[in-house]
Amino acid sequence: MGRMLLFQGLVGLSEAMYLWLVAAGLSLIFGVLRILNFAHGALYMLGAYLTFALFRWTGGSFFLALLLGPLLVAVIGLFMEVVFLRRIYRADVAFQLLLTFAFVLIFDDLVKLAFGPVYQSPPTPRALSGAVSVFGSVLPVYHLFILGAGCAVALGLWFFLEKTKFGLLVRATASDREMARALGVRSSRLFTIVFMVGAWLAGLGGALSVPVRTVSPGMGELIIIEAFVVVVLGGLGSLRGAFLGAMAIGLLHAYGILWLPVFELALAYLAMVAVLVVRPWGLFGVREA
Repeated sequence: MGRMLLFQGLVGLSEAMYLWLVAAGLSLIFGVLRILNFAHGALYMLGAYLTFALFRWTGGSFFLALLLGPLLVAVIGLFMEVVFLRRIYRADVAFQLLLTFAFVLIFDDLVKLAFGPVYQSPPTPRALSGAVSVFGSVLPVYHLFILGAGCAVALGLWFFLEKTKFGLLVRATASDREMARALGVRSSRLFTIVFMVGAWLAGLGGALSVPVRTVSPGMGELIIIEAFVVVVLGGLGSLRGAFLGAMAIGLLHAYGILWLPVFELALAYLAMVAVLVVRPWGLFGVREA
């Protein structure tokens, strides 16, 4: 019984990595730009489709597609921020949500035009196929790869934000935008880079999902809902909260399937409600005056 619980927990943590990557980008963008990017799930979808297309065009080179797909999503994020979002930073939240939701509809239709409305099921790359025995059960090698990749990204983000000069500027701007601007921080350039990093994270989550999840129009809407749950649970703008929140949601899903299969989908929302009742600003968020 104990081995089964450990195995199920490992499965839940590996599945949580997709959610963590999307939630990390969403939380980073909100923490610095103060924009609730409803189109973030659509960027996840674009990462999946672009990686899938590159996988086919390169003759099955998954790792090259994994490198280039999220970078193309970051370029799309650059276009979104410079041409559109930069004009509504001081607008009401309702206008931000309307604009970003418009991108959801646009990107959904674009992938339908480019790839068709059918579901795509790419194969698992040969180097990551197969399975290993973990706690007496069989676990696909790709699950271990996802777990390692998600943890590596978390470590890289920590180093980027805590140990680099640019990371210091990002944290200063997130803490007090007006003071950072008074000290000479070029906020427009910083906002663009941060949005590109957030878009890259969403694209990476979509790219990593290609071998194990069905690629289809509208797949971003499914994950963005849970990503918002994670961000609210951990605290808006907190990457640590997003990471731990994603782990918690992943474990709730994994163990909920075992013990409460009927209510498994509702467990994440019940956890969010419980946290909001006690700490409306999230577990690791900062209470604003």
